[in-house]
Amino acid sequence: MALLDIRNLTIEIETPQGWVKAVDKFNLTLSDGEIRGLVGESGSGKSLVAETIVGIAKKTWHVTADRLHFDNIDLLSLSPAERRRIMGRDIAMVFQEPSSCLDPSEKIGAQLKEAMPARQIGKGGSWLQRRNWQHWHWKHWNWRHKEAVSLLHRVGIRDSREVINAYPFELSEGECQKVMIAMAIANQPRLLIADEPTNALEASNQAQILRQLERINKLSGTTILLISNDLTTFAQLTNNITVMYCGQAVESGSREQVLNTPHHPYTAALLQMMPDLDGSLPHKARLNTLPGAIPPLQSLPIGCRLGPRCPNAQKKCVQTPPLAKYKGQSYYCHFPLNMPEPKTK
Repeated sequence: MALLDIRNLTIEIETPQGWVKAVDKFNLTLSDGEIRGLVGESGSGKSLVAETIVGIAKKTWHVTADRLHFDNIDLLSLSPAERRRIMGRDIAMVFQEPSSCLDPSEKIGAQLKEAMPARQIGKGGSWLQRRNWQHWHWKHWNWRHKEAVSLLHRVGIRDSREVINAYPFELSEGECQKVMIAMAIANQPRLLIADEPTNALEASNQAQILRQLERINKLSGTTILLISNDLTTFAQLTNNITVMYCGQAVESGSREQVLNTPHHPYTAALLQMMPDLDGSLPHKARLNTLPGAIPPLQSLPIGCRLGPRCPNAQKKCVQTPPLAKYKGQSYYCHFPLNMPEPKTK
Protein backbone atom coordinates (compact mmCIF):
# COMPACT_ATOMS: atom_id res chain seq x y z
CA MET A 1 0.00 0.00 0.00
CA ALA A 2 1.28 3.46 -0.91
CA LEU A 3 2.22 5.84 1.91
CA LEU A 4 1.21 8.89 -0.16
CA ASP A 5 -1.22 8.61 -3.06
CA ILE A 6 -2.14 11.68 -5.13
CA ARG A 7 -4.51 11.42 -8.09
CA ASN A 8 -5.48 14.31 -10.36
CA LEU A 9 -4.47 17.07 -7.95
CA THR A 10 -5.51 20.47 -9.30
CA ILE A 11 -4.59 23.78 -7.67
CA GLU A 12 -6.31 26.92 -8.90
CA ILE A 13 -5.10 30.34 -7.73
CA GLU A 14 -7.17 33.51 -7.73
CA THR A 15 -5.47 36.40 -9.55
CA PRO A 16 -6.64 39.85 -10.68
CA GLN A 17 -7.14 38.28 -14.13
CA GLY A 18 -9.28 35.47 -12.70
CA TRP A 19 -8.66 31.86 -11.64
CA VAL A 20 -5.65 30.10 -13.15
CA LYS A 21 -4.55 26.47 -12.88
CA ALA A 22 -1.09 26.46 -11.32
CA VAL A 23 -1.14 22.66 -11.00
CA ASP A 24 -3.23 20.56 -13.37
CA LYS A 25 -4.12 16.88 -12.77
CA PHE A 26 -0.90 16.02 -10.95
CA ASN A 27 -0.30 12.37 -9.96
CA LEU A 28 2.24 11.02 -7.48
CA THR A 29 2.62 7.79 -5.51
CA LEU A 30 5.19 7.30 -2.75
CA SER A 31 5.98 3.97 -1.10
CA ASP A 32 7.32 3.45 2.42
CA GLY A 33 11.06 4.12 2.57
CA GLU A 34 11.25 5.58 -0.95
CA ILE A 35 13.24 8.66 -1.95
CA ARG A 36 11.42 10.41 -4.78
CA GLY A 37 12.87 13.33 -6.74
CA LEU A 38 10.51 16.03 -7.98
CA VAL A 39 12.30 18.24 -10.49
CA GLY A 40 11.44 21.12 -12.79
CA GLU A 41 12.17 24.76 -13.55
CA SER A 42 11.18 27.49 -11.12
CA GLY A 43 7.48 28.16 -11.56
CA SER A 44 6.57 24.61 -12.54
CA GLY A 45 4.43 24.08 -9.41
CA LYS A 46 6.69 21.86 -7.30
CA SER A 47 6.44 23.94 -4.12
CA LEU A 48 2.67 24.29 -4.53
CA VAL A 49 2.33 20.51 -4.48
CA ALA A 50 4.51 20.28 -1.35
CA GLU A 51 2.58 22.99 0.49
CA THR A 52 -0.72 21.33 -0.40
CA ILE A 53 0.48 18.02 1.06
CA VAL A 54 1.41 19.61 4.39
CA GLY A 55 -1.83 21.62 4.46
CA ILE A 56 -0.66 25.23 4.25
CA ALA A 57 -2.73 26.21 1.22
CA LYS A 58 -3.71 29.88 1.13
CA LYS A 59 -7.25 31.25 1.06
CA THR A 60 -6.79 32.30 -2.57
CA TRP A 61 -6.20 28.65 -3.58
CA HIS A 62 -8.84 26.17 -4.64
CA VAL A 63 -7.56 22.61 -4.22
CA THR A 64 -9.32 19.57 -5.65
CA ALA A 65 -8.19 15.98 -6.15
CA ASP A 66 -9.68 12.61 -6.92
CA ARG A 67 -7.41 11.28 -4.19
CA LEU A 68 -5.07 12.87 -1.68
CA HIS A 69 -4.38 10.07 0.78
CA PHE A 70 -1.65 9.68 3.37
CA ASP A 71 -1.47 6.19 4.85
CA ASN A 72 -5.00 5.56 3.54
CA ILE A 73 -6.32 8.74 5.26
CA ASP A 74 -8.15 11.25 3.05
CA LEU A 75 -6.35 14.51 3.86
CA LEU A 76 -8.92 16.71 2.11
CA SER A 77 -11.75 15.39 4.29
CA LEU A 78 -10.01 16.20 7.59
CA SER A 79 -10.76 19.23 9.73
CA PRO A 80 -7.95 21.79 10.19
CA ALA A 81 -7.24 20.46 13.70
CA GLU A 82 -7.07 16.84 12.49
CA ARG A 83 -4.84 17.88 9.58
CA ARG A 84 -2.43 19.69 11.92
CA ARG A 85 -2.29 16.64 14.18
CA ILE A 86 -1.16 14.44 11.30
CA MET A 87 1.29 17.05 10.04
CA GLY A 88 2.89 17.43 13.45
CA ARG A 89 3.18 13.68 14.00
CA ASP A 90 3.82 12.02 10.64
CA ILE A 91 4.79 14.63 8.04
CA ALA A 92 7.53 17.28 8.17
CA MET A 93 8.84 19.77 5.65
CA VAL A 94 12.15 21.55 5.13
CA PHE A 95 11.48 24.88 3.42
CA GLN A 96 13.58 26.99 1.09
CA GLU A 97 15.65 29.85 2.57
CA PRO A 98 15.98 28.39 6.09
CA SER A 99 17.26 31.61 7.65
CA SER A 100 13.94 33.31 6.82
CA CYS A 101 11.92 30.37 8.24
CA LEU A 102 13.61 30.45 11.65
CA ASP A 103 12.47 32.93 14.32
CA PRO A 104 15.20 35.61 14.51
CA SER A 105 14.26 36.50 18.11
CA GLU A 106 14.60 32.97 19.51
CA LYS A 107 17.75 30.98 20.11
CA ILE A 108 18.24 27.81 18.09
CA GLY A 109 17.95 25.60 21.17
CA ALA A 110 14.53 27.00 22.10
CA GLN A 111 13.19 26.55 18.57
CA LEU A 112 14.56 23.02 18.34
CA LYS A 113 13.03 22.00 21.68
CA GLU A 114 9.69 23.44 20.60
CA ALA A 115 9.71 21.10 17.59
CA MET A 116 10.15 18.02 19.81
CA PRO A 117 7.12 15.89 20.68
CA ALA A 118 5.56 17.10 23.91
CA ARG A 119 4.28 13.64 24.83
CA GLN A 120 7.77 12.24 25.58
CA ILE A 121 9.64 12.82 28.85
CA GLY A 122 12.77 10.77 28.24
CA LYS A 123 13.88 7.23 28.94
CA GLY A 124 12.94 5.79 32.28
CA GLY A 125 10.47 8.62 32.95
CA SER A 126 7.18 7.94 34.71
CA TRP A 127 4.10 10.08 34.92
CA LEU A 128 4.09 9.39 38.66
CA GLN A 129 6.97 11.81 38.91
CA ARG A 130 4.48 14.63 38.44
CA ARG A 131 3.91 14.34 42.20
CA ASN A 132 7.29 15.88 42.59
CA TRP A 133 6.88 18.61 39.98
CA GLN A 134 10.27 20.23 40.46
CA HIS A 135 12.12 16.95 40.01
CA TRP A 136 10.06 16.04 36.97
CA HIS A 137 10.52 19.48 35.41
CA TRP A 138 14.29 19.33 35.80
CA LYS A 139 14.47 15.81 34.36
CA HIS A 140 12.23 16.82 31.46
CA TRP A 141 14.32 19.92 30.69
CA ASN A 142 17.56 17.93 30.90
CA TRP A 143 16.25 15.27 28.52
CA ARG A 144 15.07 17.84 25.97
CA HIS A 145 18.43 19.60 26.09
CA LYS A 146 20.32 16.35 25.51
CA GLU A 147 17.93 15.43 22.70
CA ALA A 148 18.49 18.82 21.04
CA VAL A 149 22.26 18.31 21.16
CA SER A 150 21.83 14.79 19.77
CA LEU A 151 19.70 16.06 16.86
CA LEU A 152 22.32 18.66 15.94
CA HIS A 153 24.99 15.96 15.96
CA ARG A 154 22.83 13.75 13.73
CA VAL A 155 22.62 16.43 11.05
CA GLY A 156 26.37 17.05 11.04
CA ILE A 157 26.77 20.02 13.42
CA ARG A 158 29.78 19.33 15.59
CA ASP A 159 29.92 22.48 17.71
CA SER A 160 26.43 21.96 19.08
CA ARG A 161 26.94 24.00 22.26
CA GLU A 162 27.74 27.14 20.28
CA VAL A 163 24.92 26.60 17.78
CA ILE A 164 22.26 25.76 20.38
CA ASN A 165 22.86 29.12 22.11
CA ALA A 166 23.05 31.13 18.89
CA TYR A 167 20.43 33.14 17.04
CA PRO A 168 19.66 32.32 13.38
CA PHE A 169 21.38 35.44 12.06
CA GLU A 170 24.62 34.32 13.71
CA LEU A 171 24.73 31.12 11.64
CA SER A 172 25.59 30.45 8.02
CA GLU A 173 23.00 29.34 5.47
CA GLY A 174 24.36 25.80 5.61
CA GLU A 175 24.07 25.65 9.41
CA CYS A 176 20.52 27.07 9.29
CA GLN A 177 19.58 24.40 6.76
CA LYS A 178 20.94 21.67 9.02
CA VAL A 179 18.97 23.13 11.94
CA MET A 180 15.80 23.04 9.82
CA ILE A 181 16.43 19.36 9.03
CA ALA A 182 17.02 18.66 12.74
CA MET A 183 13.68 20.32 13.57
CA ALA A 184 11.96 18.31 10.83
CA ILE A 185 13.22 14.93 12.07
CA ALA A 186 12.73 15.70 15.78
CA ASN A 187 9.35 13.96 15.71
CA GLN A 188 10.60 11.05 13.57
CA PRO A 189 8.14 11.69 10.72
CA ARG A 190 7.17 9.00 8.25
CA LEU A 191 7.32 11.48 5.35
CA LEU A 192 9.90 14.25 4.98
CA ILE A 193 9.44 16.84 2.23
CA ALA A 194 12.64 18.74 1.42
CA ASP A 195 11.97 21.73 -0.83
CA GLU A 196 15.28 22.61 -2.51
CA PRO A 197 17.30 21.94 0.66
CA THR A 198 20.62 22.69 -1.07
CA ASN A 199 19.52 25.92 -2.75
CA ALA A 200 22.23 28.64 -2.71
CA LEU A 201 24.63 26.46 -0.70
CA GLU A 202 28.27 25.76 -1.46
CA ALA A 203 29.13 22.41 -3.03
CA SER A 204 30.60 21.03 0.20
CA ASN A 205 27.47 21.99 2.18
CA GLN A 206 25.25 20.53 -0.56
CA ALA A 207 27.02 17.19 -0.28
CA GLN A 208 26.68 17.21 3.53
CA ILE A 209 22.94 17.94 3.38
CA LEU A 210 22.32 15.18 0.84
CA ARG A 211 24.36 12.69 2.88
CA GLN A 212 22.30 13.52 5.96
CA LEU A 213 19.04 13.00 4.07
CA GLU A 214 20.28 9.65 2.80
CA ARG A 215 21.33 8.66 6.31
CA ILE A 216 17.90 9.61 7.71
CA ASN A 217 16.24 7.46 5.06
CA LYS A 218 18.42 4.42 5.74
CA LEU A 219 18.44 4.56 9.54
CA SER A 220 14.83 5.59 10.18
CA GLY A 221 13.12 4.34 7.03
CA THR A 222 11.74 7.85 6.46
CA THR A 223 10.14 8.41 3.06
CA ILE A 224 11.58 11.53 1.41
CA LEU A 225 10.16 13.76 -1.31
CA LEU A 226 13.17 15.73 -2.56
CA ILE A 227 12.31 18.83 -4.61
CA SER A 228 14.85 20.65 -6.78
CA ASN A 229 15.36 22.42 -10.08
CA ASP A 230 18.70 20.70 -10.60
CA LEU A 231 18.26 17.14 -11.83
CA THR A 232 21.86 15.98 -11.50
CA THR A 233 22.50 17.31 -7.96
CA PHE A 234 20.34 14.74 -6.20
CA ALA A 235 19.76 12.16 -8.94
CA GLN A 236 21.98 9.47 -7.40
CA LEU A 237 20.18 9.81 -4.07
CA THR A 238 16.71 9.01 -5.43
CA ASN A 239 14.90 5.78 -6.24
CA ASN A 240 12.43 7.38 -8.64
CA ILE A 241 12.11 10.76 -10.36
CA THR A 242 9.08 12.79 -11.45
CA VAL A 243 9.59 15.71 -13.84
CA MET A 244 7.21 18.69 -13.75
CA TYR A 245 6.66 21.35 -16.36
CA CYS A 246 4.16 24.20 -16.24
CA GLY A 247 2.02 22.62 -13.51
CA GLN A 248 1.96 19.12 -14.99
CA ALA A 249 3.94 15.94 -14.37
CA VAL A 250 5.34 15.23 -17.84
CA GLU A 251 7.45 12.14 -17.05
CA SER A 252 7.96 9.70 -14.20
CA GLY A 253 10.08 6.60 -13.80
CA SER A 254 12.98 5.02 -11.98
CA ARG A 255 16.23 6.91 -11.66
CA GLU A 256 17.96 4.80 -14.30
CA GLN A 257 15.09 5.18 -16.76
CA VAL A 258 14.81 8.96 -16.47
CA LEU A 259 18.56 9.60 -16.58
CA ASN A 260 19.49 7.09 -19.29
CA THR A 261 16.43 6.89 -21.55
CA PRO A 262 14.24 9.97 -21.11
CA HIS A 263 11.14 9.86 -23.30
CA HIS A 264 9.90 13.42 -22.87
CA PRO A 265 11.82 16.20 -24.70
CA TYR A 266 11.71 18.40 -21.60
CA THR A 267 13.48 15.77 -19.49
CA ALA A 268 16.09 15.36 -22.21
CA ALA A 269 16.57 19.14 -22.33
CA LEU A 270 17.12 19.30 -18.57
CA LEU A 271 19.82 16.64 -18.84
CA GLN A 272 21.48 18.37 -21.80
CA MET A 273 21.56 21.69 -19.96
CA MET A 274 23.75 20.24 -17.23
CA PRO A 275 27.41 21.25 -17.92
CA ASP A 276 29.72 18.40 -18.89
CA LEU A 277 32.82 18.78 -16.73
CA ASP A 278 34.76 15.74 -17.98
CA GLY A 279 36.96 17.91 -20.19
CA SER A 280 35.15 17.32 -23.49
CA LEU A 281 33.47 20.74 -23.42
CA PRO A 282 35.41 23.14 -25.70
CA HIS A 283 36.83 26.35 -24.27
CA LYS A 284 34.22 29.14 -24.05
CA ALA A 285 31.62 26.89 -25.61
CA ARG A 286 27.97 27.81 -25.17
CA LEU A 287 25.96 25.62 -22.83
CA ASN A 288 22.90 23.84 -24.14
CA THR A 289 19.70 25.72 -23.32
CA LEU A 290 16.02 25.26 -24.00
CA PRO A 291 14.76 28.32 -25.91
CA GLY A 292 12.05 30.47 -24.37
CA ALA A 293 10.65 30.36 -20.84
CA ILE A 294 7.76 28.82 -18.95
CA PRO A 295 4.61 30.56 -20.25
CA PRO A 296 2.51 32.61 -17.81
CA LEU A 297 -0.40 30.73 -16.30
CA GLN A 298 -2.86 33.25 -17.74
CA SER A 299 -1.89 32.43 -21.34
CA LEU A 300 -0.98 28.75 -21.56
CA PRO A 301 -0.53 27.23 -25.02
CA ILE A 302 -3.15 24.80 -26.26
CA GLY A 303 -2.29 21.13 -26.44
CA CYS A 304 1.18 20.23 -25.19
CA ARG A 305 2.43 23.02 -22.94
CA LEU A 306 6.01 22.48 -24.07
CA GLY A 307 5.00 22.89 -27.71
CA PRO A 308 6.29 26.46 -28.33
CA ARG A 309 9.69 25.53 -26.85
CA CYS A 310 9.96 21.93 -28.04
CA PRO A 311 12.52 21.22 -30.80
CA ASN A 312 10.45 18.21 -31.92
CA ALA A 313 7.06 19.94 -32.06
CA GLN A 314 4.71 19.06 -34.93
CA LYS A 315 1.11 19.86 -35.90
CA LYS A 316 -0.24 17.08 -33.71
CA CYS A 317 1.16 18.83 -30.62
CA VAL A 318 -1.78 21.28 -30.60
CA GLN A 319 -3.68 18.34 -29.12
CA THR A 320 -3.14 17.41 -25.47
CA PRO A 321 -0.95 14.29 -25.39
CA PRO A 322 -2.42 11.29 -23.54
CA LEU A 323 -0.65 9.36 -20.80
CA ALA A 324 1.61 6.67 -22.24
CA LYS A 325 3.69 4.02 -20.49
CA TYR A 326 6.66 1.98 -21.59
CA LYS A 327 8.26 -0.56 -19.24
CA GLY A 328 6.87 1.22 -16.19
CA GLN A 329 8.02 4.66 -17.33
CA SER A 330 5.12 7.08 -17.87
CA TYR A 331 5.18 10.22 -20.03
CA TYR A 332 2.96 12.68 -21.88
CA CYS A 333 4.27 13.16 -25.43
CA HIS A 334 3.07 12.50 -28.98
CA PHE A 335 6.62 11.96 -30.22
CA PRO A 336 8.64 10.36 -27.38
CA LEU A 337 12.40 10.02 -27.50
CA ASN A 338 14.53 6.89 -27.08
CA MET A 339 11.84 4.51 -28.21
CA PRO A 340 12.64 1.21 -30.01
CA GLU A 341 12.32 1.20 -33.75
CA PRO A 342 9.06 -0.36 -34.94
CA LYS A 343 9.48 -3.84 -36.33
CA THR A 344 9.02 -4.10 -40.07
CA LYS A 345 7.35 -7.13 -41.60
